[in-house]
Amino acid sequence: MSQTIGVAVIGAGMAGAAHAAAWRAATTVRSPFPQEVRLVAIVDIAQPLAENVAGRYGYDRVESDWRNLLEAADVDIVSVVVANHLHREIVEALVAAGKHVLCEKPLSGTLEDARAMAALASEADPVVRIGFTFRRAPGLAALAELVHSGKLGEVLHLNGRYYADYARSPQVPMTWRYRGEPGSGALADVGSHLLYAAELLAGPIRSVAGASFRTVIKERSLPLGATVGHAVAAVSEETEPVTNDDWAGFTAEFGAKVDGTASGTLEASRVTAGHPNGLRLEIACRNGSAVWDQERPAEILLHLNEDGPNAHNNGFRTVKLGPGHPYVAEGYAMAAPGIGFGQNDGFIFQARAFLEEVAGVPESESWPRNASFAEGLRNMEIIEAVAESARRSGVSVQVDAISAV
Repeated sequence: MSQTIGVAVIGAGMAGAAHAAAWRAATTVRSPFPQEVRLVAIVDIAQPLAENVAGRYGYDRVESDWRNLLEAADVDIVSVVVANHLHREIVEALVAAGKHVLCEKPLSGTLEDARAMAALASEADPVVRIGFTFRRAPGLAALAELVHSGKLGEVLHLNGRYYADYARSPQVPMTWRYRGEPGSGALADVGSHLLYAAELLAGPIRSVAGASFRTVIKERSLPLGATVGHAVAAVSEETEPVTNDDWAGFTAEFGAKVDGTASGTLEASRVTAGHPNGLRLEIACRNGSAVWDQERPAEILLHLNEDGPNAHNNGFRTVKLGPGHPYVAEGYAMAAPGIGFGQNDGFIFQARAFLEEVAGVPESESWPRNASFAEGLRNMEIIEAVAESARRSGVSVQVDAISAV
């Protein structure tokens, strides 16, 4: 690779634009980046959309066919940000062409494809990673530090939910998001983030039980034209059944041991009015509890147990995140408590970590690496375990049993 690293993004929708913006800003955090990063191409079949994103973030050109990137000598890194079922074909071709790949979550549309992609990544020469951006949220990373340092003590219970409302309106048209088997809806879309975050705090999910799915809006109208993100669009009179989940809920057992594990309750929804982006995790431990909520991302709630005369001072205190917490000092131009954080920042930190890995920065000197395809596969195996529990009226399903199939 030359001293210039060329970047392209496949997909110019909502998440694609976030990737495009992140690559532009990735060299502005931490420290001066040792190589030039060139923003080369935005790829989308909707050319006006691609032109808009390329123009906003300073990319050199637009392409309507992702295959044009395979032989492009000026492209080294590619973000794949398209419908889940398209991931495998695109990623396999890019890796074969020697491109470094950052793929959006979930890893793919099916467990079979995910396994093939994980196997490919395990032997690939290029850097191949999956994006779970919330691991970069300073508040969630701060909770992980509290747990992993032992300050909170043994994990007892985790409660997590990801409430979104992008699908609450029947006027939102039919897209790929509403097609597929139960588990491929809200659980795979926003729930994949929840599952990854839950394991980050409480350790591996050993089993799931009591799983249930619900489809609230049974049919959606077909759009008259291209759709972007979750937006309402002009629709036809023709409708199509929604085949996957608007809501999913289940319990989980964490840890490798059969006894002494932590328990959890987890819930994902795309139809919860009033919560446009409501990822929330509360972890209860021997020495106290802590909460992080994406709707108040620049703070955490912390309670540490007290004995003796101060035991009556029970309850949470609000901790305003600042330079002493993960990512803040190096990630923000104005690094101070109370400045406010957002989800877009996670895409920037993710992109920077990817650039550092591609540039050969040692892991000890880099921000934590992005998740591997093996982790992406595990995430999908948990989703499949939840779906299997729901199919069997809520019985307990071991995640390892899914992995072994």
